Formats: sequence, structure tokens, C-alpha cells
Amino acid sequence: MNTLDVMGISPVVPVVVVEQVEDAVPLAKALRDGGVSVIELTLRSDVALAAIAAIAAEVPEVVVGAGTVLSPRDAESSIAAGARFLVSPGSPRDLLDAAHGWSVPWLPGVSTATEAMNVADAGHTEMKFFPAAYSGGAAALGALADPLPNLTFCPTGGISPANVADYLRLANVACVGGSWLTPRKMVSERNWSAITDLARVASALRGVD
Repeated sequence: MNTLDVMGISPVVPVVVVEQVEDAVPLAKALRDGGVSVIELTLRSDVALAAIAAIAAEVPEVVVGAGTVLSPRDAESSIAAGARFLVSPGSPRDLLDAAHGWSVPWLPGVSTATEAMNVADAGHTEMKFFPAAYSGGAAALGALADPLPNLTFCPTGGISPANVADYLRLANVACVGGSWLTPRKMVSERNWSAITDLARVASALRGVD
């Protein structure tokens, strides 16, 4: 599986913080039941790696990745736990250098044309555009399509049902990252059926025009 394969699984990649490891598997199943078979589980909680391992072992049909990867050590720990892709908010030199040795795809974060060009020069043509809404939004990302035609993006940050179509219309966008599929309140209340409903709506966004 390469980076484009991951980006093609769902029009919306859920960006999730899991606070209780026992929530990881039912959350992944709820998303799967709504047609979303990919999840970016961020390394923002003490149980993140255990949650990745649980999903990888018990819900293998869901492609689980690690988000908020800030260092090569984060990447290595995530891969060891079972992450099948990695996502970073930025693209510092140490990650760009280490990524060539990783066994899974990586979405490095960029927010400017210069950053995108530097990442492309390092051999990566698929990237996370972050924070999307605060870096010029869909208009800024669309403006990169002509001068940088070989790059493909997953914009994340400030994307919601109200503006997601603006991004998915862009020729250089393969998917978006969003946290609205797994609101913390729903997760804490273990309202899995509501999350399945949100996933079902998101999965229908493919081909939006």
C-alpha cells in the first residue's frame, strides 16, 4: 500500500484522539460500519500506541495510521505498534531523512509553496496541507495546482461539513482530514451508532462536485 492508496480509501480521513484504549476497537468498527475504513489516530494521548495496536489486531480491515508524528522515534514506535501509515503536521529535516527507511507511507505536513517544493525535492509527492483553513483555505490550495501539478494533498485543520466540498472539488486534493466524524463527546459517551451515521455521510462525499 502506497500513500495514494491510503488517500483513496475514503474522502474523509477521521483524525481521532483516543483517551481510553477500550474505546479504540468499537470506534474503528463504528467508522467501518459507516463506510470509512481508515483512521488517523493521533499520538496525543498516553494510550495512543496501545489503541493503534488494538485496532491493527482486532479490526484489520480498517487501515489505522498514526498522526502527530513529530520525530523518528514517534514513527518507529507507531510502526512497531501496527500503524500502516504516518502523518505529521510539518516536515522537518530529521523526518524527511528518516522517512526513506520507513516501511509504511508518510504524509508530511506543509503549509506553503516553498515547503511543498522542499518536500517534493526529498521525494514525496503526497502531502498534508496543514492547518488548511488558516493557511489560505481551499483557495490557497487550489492556487498551488498549476505551478505544482504533480503534488497531491490531504488538507486538514479547520475542515468541517460546511466547507469540505470546497476542498474535495480541487484537482490536487485526494481526501481531507477531519475530526468531526468522531466528536469527543460522542466518543466519551460511546455513542457508536451516531459515529456510524456521521461516517456514512462522509463516505458519500466521494465524487462531490
